Amino acid sequence: MKEYAPAKINLFLDVIRKREDGYHDLGTVFQTVDAGDTVEATLREDGEICLTYNEPQNYPLEFDLVFKAAKALKEYANCALGADIHLTKVMPLGAGLGGGSADAAATLRLLNRLWNLDYPFEVLESIGARLGADVPFLVRGGTAFAEGIGERLTFVEPLELPEGAALLIATPLDAVPTKDAYAGVPKSGPDRWEQYKAAWESKMNPPLCGDPIAEPPSETFKQIVNPEMCFNAFEISVFPTHPLVAEMKQKFLELGAKVALMSGSGASVFGIFKTRELAEKAAAAMKPISRYQTVTKFWPW
Repeated sequence: MKEYAPAKINLFLDVIRKREDGYHDLGTVFQTVDAGDTVEATLREDGEICLTYNEPQNYPLEFDLVFKAAKALKEYANCALGADIHLTKVMPLGAGLGGGSADAAATLRLLNRLWNLDYPFEVLESIGARLGADVPFLVRGGTAFAEGIGERLTFVEPLELPEGAALLIATPLDAVPTKDAYAGVPKSGPDRWEQYKAAWESKMNPPLCGDPIAEPPSETFKQIVNPEMCFNAFEISVFPTHPLVAEMKQKFLELGAKVALMSGSGASVFGIFKTRELAEKAAAAMKPISRYQTVTKFWPW
């Protein structure tokens, strides 16, 4: 069996407060994208979990989120079965795209089928919450508001790019340690996040007046995903100490992106272009300063 592991970007991300437990309360909008790794598995009757890769990984097996996800699901289900798992890794590490979390989420979905457990998304999400803040969202994917550390999810109608538009994701020749990003990020309080949610709601559900003609999806998208609506508080803490990330965002805009934003705590940047041709030209121009890039779309489309 095989399972795709779509990565994510953040269309909005604010840090509301630091909690007593050391974590931070966030307000963010997750969006899955058509870029990711692939997880494959075959059944083992002896109960063992074995994991291999397309390329050697530079961390111990017990730290791998795929391995952790398999063990967590097996323990939760009290399942006697095992699996030979193979991870084809494409996404860069430490890039703000949730690649490892997406792999864990895909593993939960895959083994749920392989072992005939038939758990609903809600159960897999609860297991995923113990593995990482992004995992619960990535179990289901699409478009969602997330609060707390990312575990409180409100799924909304999945967004689609306007017809002909394309998404470019690029990771500069840099990496941003999550600890460093959080260390300098301002804590905004709830106001900006609450205002953003209210603005989203008003644009998605405009007040009725007479018998209005519904806006096409592309117009609704432009109201929600635009420079005025998109925000990432981590740009404030990351850009001064990681100029390559700031430079990449600026290049996105110079090369024609309608919207450009850093994803997560960095270092990847994404941009939305009016046409695929423009996105591909921008990708070619930035290839020398990128360790990863793809021209793609939202997932699901």
